[in-house]
Amino acid sequence: MNRARALVLVLLTVLSGAVASPAGAQVPELHRPLDEVLDLYVRDGLVYYRALRSERGRLDAYLGALERLPRQTVDAWPRQEQIALWLNAYNALVLKTVLGRYPITGKSAEYPRNSIRQISGAFDRAEHRVAERTLTLDQIELEMLAPFGDPRVTLALGRGSVGGGRLRSEAFTAGRLETQLQQVVAELPTRRELLRIDAAAGEISVTPLFSWREALFAGAYADKADPRFADRSPIERAIVALIVPHLLPGERTFVLENRFRVGFHEYDWRLNDLTGGGVR
Repeated sequence: MNRARALVLVLLTVLSGAVASPAGAQVPELHRPLDEVLDLYVRDGLVYYRALRSERGRLDAYLGALERLPRQTVDAWPRQEQIALWLNAYNALVLKTVLGRYPITGKSAEYPRNSIRQISGAFDRAEHRVAERTLTLDQIELEMLAPFGDPRVTLALGRGSVGGGRLRSEAFTAGRLETQLQQVVAELPTRRELLRIDAAAGEISVTPLFSWREALFAGAYADKADPRFADRSPIERAIVALIVPHLLPGERTFVLENRFRVGFHEYDWRLNDLTGGGVR
């Protein structure tokens, strides 16, 4: 990202007084700094971490605002506003976590050298303050988001990795949340990190996110699958219900014939870094 161009975009944003979404809805003041960060430094789910590290004032200001939010106020918000808050908080905290160690050069042979998983306890031990709560990233996902019963949020979390949900170039907002989550699901067939259909081999391979959060996906989508899949397991029915509406005609025909095997491929923990030419 050209720094001069970035500054011009920020100035125009300030002068306009609002950040408009494609649908024309304004981004709430609370989430505006994050929306600006994502717009400037995220492209197709990848992040210009080096540039963001040198200009992280907006990100830090945003996280400071989340920390000061009164818990009672947040708990009284409508459902969509709460979901948007926790999705944004998670993704912003992942950015903070990566920036704190960037460039990551870990030594664990279990993960890529630049992986966020090279940061010890990044998801399950490092604690953050949001709305008068002290939470890890895992707790935000499992205790704050999962109870809403919408597994699409699982696919909306960037996780600082190539294999996670595609980090959007915009903040989540209550007014556009349903559209944004629908777009998250519609992207499934377009990303091999999430879904691979091999008709010749008779196999559907999906991200392990479905197995990690099996109960959530099955509970929300298993009963929505076509009756022809009644003999399938709950998680397989949930996967079919999610992906079929978004498949190409040939892929849809293959799936509806119901002769496939379902497998889970390995999660790609490479850092979603666009700096220096992209993911390597």
